[in-house]
Amino acid sequence: MLRKLTIAAASVLALSGAALGAEQAHIEDFAFSFEGPFGTFDEHQLQRGLQVFTEVCSACHGMKLVRIGELADEGGPHLPEDQVRAYAANLTVIDKETGEERPATPADRFPANTAAGAPDLSVMAKARAAFHGPYGLGINQLFRGIGGPEYIHALLTGYTEETKEEAGTTFYENHAFPTGWIAMPPPLSDGLVTYADGTEASVEQMSRDVSAFLMWAAEPKMMERKKAGFVAVLFLGLLTVLLYLTNKRIWAPHKGRKSA
Repeated sequence: MLRKLTIAAASVLALSGAALGAEQAHIEDFAFSFEGPFGTFDEHQLQRGLQVFTEVCSACHGMKLVRIGELADEGGPHLPEDQVRAYAANLTVIDKETGEERPATPADRFPANTAAGAPDLSVMAKARAAFHGPYGLGINQLFRGIGGPEYIHALLTGYTEETKEEAGTTFYENHAFPTGWIAMPPPLSDGLVTYADGTEASVEQMSRDVSAFLMWAAEPKMMERKKAGFVAVLFLGLLTVLLYLTNKRIWAPHKGRKSA
């Protein structure tokens, strides 16, 4: 009986290890500007990423949790307000009161898009993890994040030319996707968009830009949180010093005395 249980346990471990090995692909780490406790978003990169999302990704994907007006916030794409209003006017949303379609305003959120059965990208950069640090320490997450943008970049650049068809659906080989095959065709090609700042629109460049933009979409208030955290650390450090000096001053007359 014990031997059978041992064999069964070994088989389960072997299969789970093989499954994990199949699901985990090597994801290259990039030094994005927003990583680390003092990192900040590059607004020019976010603007290019917004362009890639608008001209390419939004054909199938939505971002229903992101407010359009946040495109004008500092720490993000930081577009002029008139450009944000013009951008919003090109989008169509469903009015909650009338139930009819109308042009969007900066107060609205990006429209949802599930026509192709594609997932919403609002928090995709946080929903995917490419690597982790030592469990329980959070050191890796503090300085490198969890690798969501790196995973998106690897997915966009991980296509090969191999395809297969199953149940009438065409699948494309992708080394970054957990199963190795994905139903989404390669969305990017060199020169697919024309950047307003003249940056060369290679697949590599567009992948990095849209990955950074999706990280901002998932954490639009990241810069504010970092500033608040930095101020809190300074305050707690100062408070610790004051408490230490106060403690010394209070107990100094009593130290060294012999108890009666």
